Amino acid sequence: MPLTDTAQDVISPYQEVDELRSQINDANYRYYVLDDPYLTDADYDSLMQKLMALEEANPELVVPESPTQRVGAAPAAGFSEIRHATPMLSLGNAFNDDDLASFGRRIAKVLGQPASDIEFACEPKLDGAAVSLVYVNGLLVSGATRGDGTVGEDITSNLRTLRTVPLALQGENIPALVEVRGEVILPHRDFESLNDRVREEGRKPFANPRNAAAGSLRQLDPSITATRPIAFHAYQMPQISPDMGDTSHGQLMERLRGFGFIVSKELSIVKGIDGLIAYCQNLGAKRDDMLYDIDGAVIKVNNLTQQQQLGFLSRSPRWATSFKYPAQEKATPLIGVDFQVGRTGAITPVARLAPVSVGGVTVSNATLHNADEIERLGVRIGDIVIVRRAGDVVPQVSGVLIASRPDDTKAITFPTHCPVCSSDVSRQPGEAVARCTGGLVCAAQRKEALKHFVSRKAFDVDGAGEKLIAQLVEHDWVESPADLFRLQASRLALLPRMGEKSALNLVEAFSKARQTTLARFIYALGVREVGESTALALAKQFRALDTLMSADQVTLETVDDVGPIVAGHIRAFFQQERNQQIITALLDAGVTWEQEDAPQGDLPLAGQTWVLTGTLETMTRSQGKARLMALGAKVAGSVSKNTDCLVAGANAGSKLASAEKFGVNILDEVQFSERLGGLESSG
Repeated sequence: MPLTDTAQDVISPYQEVDELRSQINDANYRYYVLDDPYLTDADYDSLMQKLMALEEANPELVVPESPTQRVGAAPAAGFSEIRHATPMLSLGNAFNDDDLASFGRRIAKVLGQPASDIEFACEPKLDGAAVSLVYVNGLLVSGATRGDGTVGEDITSNLRTLRTVPLALQGENIPALVEVRGEVILPHRDFESLNDRVREEGRKPFANPRNAAAGSLRQLDPSITATRPIAFHAYQMPQISPDMGDTSHGQLMERLRGFGFIVSKELSIVKGIDGLIAYCQNLGAKRDDMLYDIDGAVIKVNNLTQQQQLGFLSRSPRWATSFKYPAQEKATPLIGVDFQVGRTGAITPVARLAPVSVGGVTVSNATLHNADEIERLGVRIGDIVIVRRAGDVVPQVSGVLIASRPDDTKAITFPTHCPVCSSDVSRQPGEAVARCTGGLVCAAQRKEALKHFVSRKAFDVDGAGEKLIAQLVEHDWVESPADLFRLQASRLALLPRMGEKSALNLVEAFSKARQTTLARFIYALGVREVGESTALALAKQFRALDTLMSADQVTLETVDDVGPIVAGHIRAFFQQERNQQIITALLDAGVTWEQEDAPQGDLPLAGQTWVLTGTLETMTRSQGKARLMALGAKVAGSVSKNTDCLVAGANAGSKLASAEKFGVNILDEVQFSERLGGLESSG
């Protein structure tokens, strides 16, 4: 009950503060964890105001775990790193009943007992941002993102702003050390209200609740995070010391609930393969009606001793897997079609739809890909179309309800001139994509090309984000990438929210970016289908820009990973006079790089052929490929009897089977990283 005036007259400020904190923490627990509020919003606000007034009058009573200290840190300059005590691993995937049955049988085989006797803990697979919290003597001391699974970003100040993250663990006999892992999510209702607020402020709305949750956690100013309606849901306790005697995952989750955390109400303990299948089917039936996004179910062996017996693979526990649901689809009218222009001039038709909720996200636009796809679907403006969304994939029109076609539909006419710059639109024989021929004359292409040019893998210009590039193009201050290096602070300071100091910092960032590498320079030019690894291969093979620019088709095709089509794109790019002028202007602006070293025959992997497959957690496949090539290896796209080694990441498929068939040496990601590290350090 709230404190009475009589009680306040007879107790000390310390006692009153302690009682108020206890009431507020209990109210938070009942509201967020038990979903059983007992205070009105007005009563809660009254308690908080009293506590704030008492702490202001008695600053010596303020402690970090007080409910008033949810936002106390100043904005950070950047995030430091936190190394996880145990890796935050990924899970394997099951997509159907047969996959679930296979998982159950594998578990049973290792444990040496019937699958029907094994207990599994099942809960929704939340679609948000994974984080780890560490408590020492009951108090929150750190919070981190998942990062690469081994090292994450320190976002403690931001996590402290979440009312669903206890600043101090509740209950008696609190362990000295507790680590809690879970997901930060944004419920559907709150996602829509947040986007409404963002639109009112004239900013770009979030694409989906997952992006909104992750973006909210990575704000440098915790006070911004505090305004976002995100919530933490706990699903694991990898560390607890001293041991409290829990023998199952289910018991650990109940302990977390008692500590003050939200634990899924859908958590259920089932037995055997039939229990797994039934749970996943029942949860799937509820999916559309849930208050937050899920993309599947997480399944864990419930018994902790059995978990230890089963152990881990290189990147995932053997005792757990995730069941993935198929993409969600809804029907809605197609109101119209807009045409967007990309970096390479590609014209993409985008369907304007009557807003429809698909997987908890309101969708009003969806891609139609290209003219061939429009013809294949037979879609017309006014049709009732099927919209498909799977996770973070851009929503797409996947079908048309022909039987429901209205009488007044209209054909979709592909433009013959660019909708942005009015240049001719051309479509090469054999290509599905139509393109604007305007090049950098086209503001849309120029904006996308400049964003690519300053991106992390290209010139990596600190502070040159999407909004800045858009402003520079709108003001027509930048016609080509070279103009970026000639920008003056006095002009930049005129831009909204820029300021003199920020303008000077940006000019300095461009100045530093002038010193680059040939590989980054090639990548930054934005040649069609020339990614990071192909740019590195070109730099190593030719070692000089002039040599690359004058290379013929046959010579280009001798480069690893460059086939006839990519060689044609490279050749065509460097033959265009406009591109030659851009390169000359960049060199005149002071862009330079050190001469690439000549290839050495004694590189440790010279003469070897490697193949990468599956998903890597600690690096991208492109990064792995680049590191292999730097050590002299050829990286191929398919496995043959001449392949020396296959690197198998998560969800490796047919290439892994081929490698086993040919007797190829196979490395998992941990072994691959160790091999790379040893070779690179010895070199």
